Amino acid sequence: MATILRQVARLEFSGFLSTLSGGCRHGRPYARSHLGSNNRNMSTSSKIKVELDSSNGIAVMKFQNPPVNSMGLDFLTEFSISLEKLELDKSCRGVILTSAQPRIFSAGLDIMDMYGTGPEHCGAFWKAVQDMWLKLYGFSKITIAAINGASPAGGCLMAMCCDYRIMADDPRYAIGLNETQLGIVAPFWFKETMVNTVGHRTTELSLQMGIMYSAPEALKIGLVDQLVPEDKVLSTATNTLAKWLTVPGHAREISKSMMRKPTVDKLLANREADIENFIGFITKDSIQKSLGMYLAALKKKKV
Repeated sequence: MATILRQVARLEFSGFLSTLSGGCRHGRPYARSHLGSNNRNMSTSSKIKVELDSSNGIAVMKFQNPPVNSMGLDFLTEFSISLEKLELDKSCRGVILTSAQPRIFSAGLDIMDMYGTGPEHCGAFWKAVQDMWLKLYGFSKITIAAINGASPAGGCLMAMCCDYRIMADDPRYAIGLNETQLGIVAPFWFKETMVNTVGHRTTELSLQMGIMYSAPEALKIGLVDQLVPEDKVLSTATNTLAKWLTVPGHAREISKSMMRKPTVDKLLANREADIENFIGFITKDSIQKSLGMYLAALKKKKV
């Protein structure tokens, strides 16, 4: 467990940056190979595996970026490309996000995309984070997070972007936006995503204290919607999504847009300023020094 926590710690810092990206800079064509009679593998990505079941219209996106599904620039770009293709695929009716890695959903954004990379790379990285969030939070189809492991920082943000969250009921796993514990301030769209999920007061406490919630605590505050044994997370998500599909799609999509569009529009209106703020912050000598010290401390722990 100590090893897992160290791996999670490496990426917790990046949660302050975690959202979804949308460019096509690293796009790869979908493979149309068949998996049995109904499933088809829609992705050749090494970091994200996408399978669409043609019998029910449910796609499963599995994160497979060991050791802890860190969200680097490549991961974010591949995620957004995959999600955009599913948005356009008329045979897809809903998407489940989950992890192929044991004991971790996602530990957040990769610190190595922020340390020693320069303003241009940092700007491209942050744009990818914005794009990821815009595509997932504004996704018209049903999304369910099957949280089968720890989910700090960016992993928590990604889960909150989904319509429904099912988490493994395991004392080893926690979820939350813990940026302040690392001296970081979550941007306004992180904050508003959490406000829209658990309310203003709980968000205020969570962000100020950088709280990581156990699964039962997360259920109590509404950060997740359901707890099940770990081996039942994916099957429960599939069954739940099937129930959601009984609601007339057009009415559900309009209702979702009505709730989320104001938050999406706010980021769209402030994207460039948000990127500039991020670049200005992350490239400061003091912040880069802190990142270097943080990485050095992690290396010592691994020895």
